[in-house]
Amino acid sequence: MLNSFVGLLGVQISTAVLVVAILGCVIVGAVVGILIFRAIVIKKINNAKNSASSIIEDAHLEAKTIVKEARLSAQEESLKIKTETENELKERRIEMEKLNSRFLEREEFINNKEQSLEKKSEALDNYKEKLENQEKKLNNRQDELEKKSGEIVKELEKVAGLSREEAKEKLVAQISDEAKHDSALKLREIEQELKDNSHKLATEIISNAIQKYSADLTSETTVSTIDLPNDDMKGRLIGREGRNIKAIEMATGVDLIIDDTPETIVISGFDPIRREVARIAITKLIQDGRIHPARIEETVAKARKDIEREIKEAGESAVLETGIIGMHPELVKTLGRLKYRTSYGQNVLKHSIEVSFIAGMLASELGCDEMVARRGGLLHDVGKAVDHEVEGTHVSIGTQLARKYKENEKVINCIEAHHGDVEFSCVEAVLVQAADTISSARPGARRESIENYVKRLEKLEQIASGFAGVEKAYAIQAGREIRVIVKPEEISDDQAMLLARDIAKKIEEEMEYPGQIKVNVIRESRAVDYAK
Repeated sequence: MLNSFVGLLGVQISTAVLVVAILGCVIVGAVVGILIFRAIVIKKINNAKNSASSIIEDAHLEAKTIVKEARLSAQEESLKIKTETENELKERRIEMEKLNSRFLEREEFINNKEQSLEKKSEALDNYKEKLENQEKKLNNRQDELEKKSGEIVKELEKVAGLSREEAKEKLVAQISDEAKHDSALKLREIEQELKDNSHKLATEIISNAIQKYSADLTSETTVSTIDLPNDDMKGRLIGREGRNIKAIEMATGVDLIIDDTPETIVISGFDPIRREVARIAITKLIQDGRIHPARIEETVAKARKDIEREIKEAGESAVLETGIIGMHPELVKTLGRLKYRTSYGQNVLKHSIEVSFIAGMLASELGCDEMVARRGGLLHDVGKAVDHEVEGTHVSIGTQLARKYKENEKVINCIEAHHGDVEFSCVEAVLVQAADTISSARPGARRESIENYVKRLEKLEQIASGFAGVEKAYAIQAGREIRVIVKPEEISDDQAMLLARDIAKKIEEEMEYPGQIKVNVIRESRAVDYAK
């Protein structure tokens, strides 16, 4: 029994010890876990502090970089603004210098004009004084003749035994013959002097008009070219089975030549407006990159609108530049089409503006209506704007347009008479014809191909050489003059005048040429002997 109790007590004690040991292990494990968790938390806190410090440091560096970039950007912008300001000031300074130069030239021209007027006034005074002296001489001569006639009458009555009436008739006849002879000589002298003075005055007026106005020359042809970025663009413009190029040609009415030169398209057409529409449309298609028939039609339509706007602006600019007011808007628009029209390489709108200024200056010098001359000069070739679309010469078309839009009859006469198709009815029409000749005939204004140039010279010499009595013929001054040397034993002086007229008439009938051609017939006789 006792042994059983002792054994049971021992078991209970062992169990209690085991429980206490387990509890101790649990407590020790919990303490160790808490310590480990605390160490981990402390480590994380330290890591977080280090990360925060790194982020703050990176933020400081990034802020410094942003500030530095902002300062550099501000410096660049400041330098750009400074450069633009300096360039603008430089351009304004150049404009001011140009204006100052123009003012000085204008002042010099006015001074020269005043001096010219003073010289003319002095010349007129001298001429007037000369005429007064001549009148006095004539009066003195008349007094001498009257005195001489009285003496002759007395002598005749005394010596010849003639009656007074018979002597008077003879004396009157003699004096009348002498007076006619003297007056004829005097009239010839005065006529020659007037011719010399009129030629000198006309030359001075024309030279002043040309000097006052100078315009840039522009030359154009019947083709335009467009540069391609690469040869691949050619294939895109041609399209599958050529559908794109066909669509462009149908929409614009021009011919495209693509395969002749690398990376280049040639636009060929006689209508300059269609050619310009095609050039603008193709340029836009190349820039856009979308090339198909629908896009082509849309782009061509936009290009036409752009050209119509440019035509209107060109007409308004020409009217404004020449100082003409009250012109019908449709006529102004038609005038603007001349920007895309050329004649022998000369831009017709520039030519018309130049003719307008020159005709106005000539009219001002001669005391005629300057505005009528300017208006007629600007509109003299307006028919060329629509001669591709309307039947008839540009003179008849321009006359119809001017009458349609209620232009002045003098202006209409300037248009229809500038090529000599009708008679001049006003002085301004003559001035417009002269200004047209000056503008088109000055060196470099017009050009033609070398083949046509050579053929024209050969044709001139051939026409002149075809007449009887002609020894040699030479075309000079770029075909604007032909000198014909005749055989003096076959052609007289009077026949030389008729020959010049016949050659000029045949040239007018058989040739087409810009401006006018001077026919100069030369007849020379030489007598040669030798002293031995």
